Amino acid sequence: MQRRCEGYFYFKKDIGKVRLSNDDECKIVTNSFGDVMLILADGMGGMKNGQFASNETVNYLSEEFKNNSHFFCVYDCYFWVQKRLRYINKRLFEFQEKNLNNKGMGTTLVMAIIIKKKLLLINIGDSRCYLLNQRRLNQVSEDQTYVEYLYNSGQIDKKEIETNPNRHVLTNALGLFPSISYDHKFLKYNGETIFLCSDGLYNNVDRKNIEAILNTNDTVQAKVDSLIEAANYNGGSDNISCCLWENLK
Repeated sequence: MQRRCEGYFYFKKDIGKVRLSNDDECKIVTNSFGDVMLILADGMGGMKNGQFASNETVNYLSEEFKNNSHFFCVYDCYFWVQKRLRYINKRLFEFQEKNLNNKGMGTTLVMAIIIKKKLLLINIGDSRCYLLNQRRLNQVSEDQTYVEYLYNSGQIDKKEIETNPNRHVLTNALGLFPSISYDHKFLKYNGETIFLCSDGLYNNVDRKNIEAILNTNDTVQAKVDSLIEAANYNGGSDNISCCLWENLK
């Protein structure tokens, strides 16, 4: 029996107001069975290296997903993702090992995959996944940063996270190490709006304003454009990327 998840979606990246290059990459793709993948990466390691890491990661995973006709269940999808994450991590790590100029190259990665009534979430680094449910925006990914570690270990409180000078220091990224580490979650999916973004968005637009824009009656394209416009209006201190999915049912 065929399944198909139907919805409105839009994704976009923007260079921002400060950076000389755009190291972000994002896409939303479906396979022939109607499964949906939202994927976003924020590259690091210099102009060319950051672009290479994020582009290679998103393009490889999205093409592999489109070419896979279907998954039996969300756990089947997880093992499929696991194998491909190991491959792309090995590829990026070996690329930087061959040339000292590529040292420090890596990328964040956040993926949300809809399989029937389940949502598979994969997270590496500090790009984020939010769910909008009953007009309330909730972050479902956890930032892999030094300040998040300090908060979770009780060394700082919640308010200090936004002002701590080390808030941008990552504790994990794809391609930096020979072995891969990532967070994953299996969530029930009941048609919530799914929103992915890089830190260039949420560092320039607070949660309340993101929530307000996502709750408007605008099209998905208009919402994403408004979010990027707001981030640039507030300084555009980094590259900005967004993926937005709204379920039809």
